[in-house]
Amino acid sequence: MVIDQVNRLTARWATAVDGGTVFSAAGVWPLLALLADGATGAARKELAGTVGVPAEQAGSAARELLVTLGAMAGLDCAVGLWTKRTLELREAWAAGLSTDTHGVLTGDLEADQAALDAWAARRTSGAVQRMPVALRPDSSLVPACALALRTEWEAPFKGDLMPWRDQDRAGLSRTTSGLDDVAVARTPAGAVTEVRVRGTDGIDVHLLLGEDRLTPGQVLGAGVDVLGGALTAVPGGRLPFGAAGPGLRVETVRTERPEPPSLTLNTPEFTLTADHDLLADRELFGLATAADGSPGHFPGISAAPLGLAAGRQSVTATFSGEGFRAAAVTAMDMVWLSWEPEPEHESKRVYATFDRPFGFLAVHRASRLALAAGWVTDPAPFREDDLY
Repeated sequence: MVIDQVNRLTARWATAVDGGTVFSAAGVWPLLALLADGATGAARKELAGTVGVPAEQAGSAARELLVTLGAMAGLDCAVGLWTKRTLELREAWAAGLSTDTHGVLTGDLEADQAALDAWAARRTSGAVQRMPVALRPDSSLVPACALALRTEWEAPFKGDLMPWRDQDRAGLSRTTSGLDDVAVARTPAGAVTEVRVRGTDGIDVHLLLGEDRLTPGQVLGAGVDVLGGALTAVPGGRLPFGAAGPGLRVETVRTERPEPPSLTLNTPEFTLTADHDLLADRELFGLATAADGSPGHFPGISAAPLGLAAGRQSVTATFSGEGFRAAAVTAMDMVWLSWEPEPEHESKRVYATFDRPFGFLAVHRASRLALAAGWVTDPAPFREDDLY
């Protein structure tokens, strides 16, 4: 249930996407659930509606998710909480946090900010150098969640130049046996091609290419619906020959010897960074009342008159030839031509080409939890040393 609710937040967040970005609902959801657990009145109702569980169950749901995240191979997860010495937390609320997560705000803004920044950098192995929120003189409580995801591909890519909207970009290409990792989902708005790139730690990246008219929210939403089983995708082995989906074609090729069906994937390499102000779309995150500037919304956290002043997320993601921490290869094969008998065997080959804006979901394979999501509009530029 919790994983479904996190994925639903991913889909709702995707509807607000405009341009290239990356975001992690899995990093926001536990903090929203912990706030819901300590909130009252309209703030409690709005937060519970956003996390999708009753407020009285939100705290335990947050802890359940954090335990799940902490057990995932390839993922480091940490929660931090910093409070002023004079702020007393409700025992029932604080009991849900492990003792090593609680730090102190000394009142020295520069030193406190440096300590929070160091925590963010340490917990993400340097990928995020600063805590997204900047402390202010009246900062009394700062909860934070850090996720660091890394995986290597089961089958690495080769790099080459790739055409992308009349530009040359750094491309990645590979051919793998079998068609289990490609599918086409058909939504009322249009078709979406999904290609799964498997990682060695049970973490996969699902590349999603929709028809031109589809919005990022519709494409990413379709990917989330496939994860949850709300939308059925046609697997590669059942796709028709010809243009089978966006960026996808299925052909029969002649081979010298019997060969299994195969998938050739061409996609660009990409790195994305984004900073999100959660209060800029506070209704989306259930923070409208919590951040209205008035005190007293969180009596379950502390008797102090707390109010929410800021909520932010900093994210980065890299898709490379070796792994995820994004890829069409244009291969030029010049051969000496001579006549030979046509090969007697046939094999089914599927070609997937991501040469225009597309979405992705980084997914824990076993639980089908979307850990990060994004929309790629500006892949990495091509460099001569990308040839490998």
